[in-house]
Amino acid sequence: MQRVVRSSIIDAPIERVWAILRDFNSHIDWHPVVAESAIEGGEPPDRVGCVRRFVLDNGARLREQLLSLSDSEHRLTYCILESEVPLERYVATVQLRPVTDGTATFWHWESTFGTPPGRERELADMVGSGVYDAGFAGMRRYLARGRAGGATAVAAGETLTTDAIVVERPGGPEVLALRRLDVAPPGPGDARVRHAAIGVNYFDVQVRAGHHGGMVPGSALGVEASGVVIDVGPGVTQVMPGDRVAYASYPPGSYCGIRNVPAAQLVRVPDEVSNEVAAAGLLKGLTAEYLLFRLHRLEPGTAVLVHSAAGGLGSIVAQWASHLGAVVIGTVSNREKAHDARTHGCAHVVVTSDYRFADAVLAATDGRGADLVIDGLGEAGVDENLAALARFGHWISVGNTSGPIATIPVAALSDKSGTFSRPVLFHYTADPQRLAAMASRLWEAIAAGAVRPVIGETFSLGAAAEAHRRLEARATRGSLLLIP
Repeated sequence: MQRVVRSSIIDAPIERVWAILRDFNSHIDWHPVVAESAIEGGEPPDRVGCVRRFVLDNGARLREQLLSLSDSEHRLTYCILESEVPLERYVATVQLRPVTDGTATFWHWESTFGTPPGRERELADMVGSGVYDAGFAGMRRYLARGRAGGATAVAAGETLTTDAIVVERPGGPEVLALRRLDVAPPGPGDARVRHAAIGVNYFDVQVRAGHHGGMVPGSALGVEASGVVIDVGPGVTQVMPGDRVAYASYPPGSYCGIRNVPAAQLVRVPDEVSNEVAAAGLLKGLTAEYLLFRLHRLEPGTAVLVHSAAGGLGSIVAQWASHLGAVVIGTVSNREKAHDARTHGCAHVVVTSDYRFADAVLAATDGRGADLVIDGLGEAGVDENLAALARFGHWISVGNTSGPIATIPVAALSDKSGTFSRPVLFHYTADPQRLAAMASRLWEAIAAGAVRPVIGETFSLGAAAEAHRRLEARATRGSLLLIP
């Protein structure tokens, strides 16, 4: 058996480096020899036992398994399960320790493995130089790229000003007003983010109207945006100035150019995902992730009814569900949107402007109905959703464009042994580790082409009211963005 040991100093705090390395699939972002990588089975990338399958830049394929992970010790161990490189019984350990002043990290990386006779030196050099030394250099470049990612340097303690769309009182789009707001330096646990693109969601319309209890007169609207970290407050190690990030979090406040955001709610955006795609797809993509992987596990052949299948959320759910082998039935309001829905993976499309669709769903499923209903219609769709639901079906309410559901028809559900759910995204993403795993799965789906967030229209920040009018009129296709 051979033993290869390398160590290096990384110019970043230990929690920052560990936040990257504890993601067992992060090497696709920072290691120069990794060309493709994915966690098998959609498992979280920090779950002990998960397996990453990846391809090196020379075409060699490997499968590695995470054997142990300790956040308190900043240590992880992994092994090779399968490899086209002849490394036998390979087991490696990564150990981080803080440098004395806390601003840098000592990274120790070692492994033991067997080799074919006569190839000991060749493979030891490959591991030591080609994997470990190259990995140290790749991490430095990755961190430096983050620091240089477009953040504007600010003086310590400097208050900035920004344009913002604020809500003066509950009401229609006319209550949205463009104001100039001060943005204080980030406090403990916060990061100050300069927005590049802002997502517009129907949730924003409901908050503007006074629902959900999230509207504070004079405060900014919006829960989704992408951009770059300007500076961070005390105790923040998850992100650093210059990192490209996105978020979809409550309370509202994203309709602005600069904002303080809890760092625990930020996710780093991969280089291959644009700011616009991140802002258009994060909230809706995270919603699709928990709908299809956590709240209801899809099986091939599952009949899924998706309302507003040409819209921002509907298009992502339809794409992802179709990729997973589901038979997707989409409803849309006109024939132009029907074409979009088909391109998003809908096997059947129902054009309806009066909330009647159950007969068409039953016809498309030979009378069985939909095993899963993703419903953003609300009250006007209750009877039809029940009629379209299959025995043992799951009806998930994710919105109420026609008004909130007044009562849950329990007796009608019991006739089909059906279940009803009314989940909230922000409950799923409240835990930072779960949020990171959900975002990782979304970025991987986007990279694989399984999900392509559709950007319908973009508006200037000052045109937010017009974006709301179009959204409420159901005149949009895909996601809407504000550009500050």
